[in-house]
Amino acid sequence: MTENIVITSDSTTDLGSKLCERYNISVLPLGVTLGGKTYKDGIDINPDDVYEHHRKTGELPKTTAANVGECIDFFKQFVDDGKKVIHFTISSDMSSTYSNSCLAAAEFDGNVHIIDTKNLSTGGGLLVVSAAEMLLSGMEFEEVVEKTEALVPFIDTSFVIDSLEYLHKGGRCTAVEMFGANLLKLKPCIEVKNGKMDVGKKYRGRFDIILKQYVEERLSNKDDIDSDRIFVTHAGCDEQIVNDIVAQVKKTVPFKEVFIARAGCTVSSHCGRNTLGVLFIRKSPVV
Repeated sequence: MTENIVITSDSTTDLGSKLCERYNISVLPLGVTLGGKTYKDGIDINPDDVYEHHRKTGELPKTTAANVGECIDFFKQFVDDGKKVIHFTISSDMSSTYSNSCLAAAEFDGNVHIIDTKNLSTGGGLLVVSAAEMLLSGMEFEEVVEKTEALVPFIDTSFVIDSLEYLHKGGRCTAVEMFGANLLKLKPCIEVKNGKMDVGKKYRGRFDIILKQYVEERLSNKDDIDSDRIFVTHAGCDEQIVNDIVAQVKKTVPFKEVFIARAGCTVSSHCGRNTLGVLFIRKSPVV
């Protein structure tokens, strides 16, 4: 019976409380270490706390995977209640969360299945919501797992970053790269493909203006886009910028639902406040 199946996720899918409540999704928080203390992502720390700490000290946090023991404790509450669990994690190429979750799942005799989203943020969130919709339609455990895993290559995830400061401090770009980008006013588009992040197109100009070009290009091939839902996900952008992008998305493609999501500590800690992306499902694999 589908009522004996639960959908869970680590905190990197950035779904927010409203969607989690709508689909009854339980979230396992990752750790965020800041100022010598470790917090739980989305529970006792949020991205604005990260930005404020960075403003005062120049320090960025370190994000840590949920360890095997934490995963076991998390899954146990559902299995002990007679439920089977479908759990989603950030890409295995980006974190040990997936491997830790698999080790924990092995303790529960097939009652917990781990899905590697090969993604991050609401790219993974799209898979979680899709699985939840399948569950609501009456699909059973094995079918939800099979169909959701088949969707993984079709997720289109990208973000445009206004400043490379956070990436530089996190060791993901050199001082020379940051200086060159600042000098030329370049705004890189970060894409997720095959579970890994890479730099796509480099835009040049003012952040709010190039975002419109970015959205136009990402949504240009309308025939290849699943129009059920899209996420406009940002890391704390100005409200007017977000609203303008949402309006552009709605005008460009008639999505049934357009969700606005705030990126959690994991994405925000690496990209900084002025980061925004449109994330959706394609009809053909993303290559």
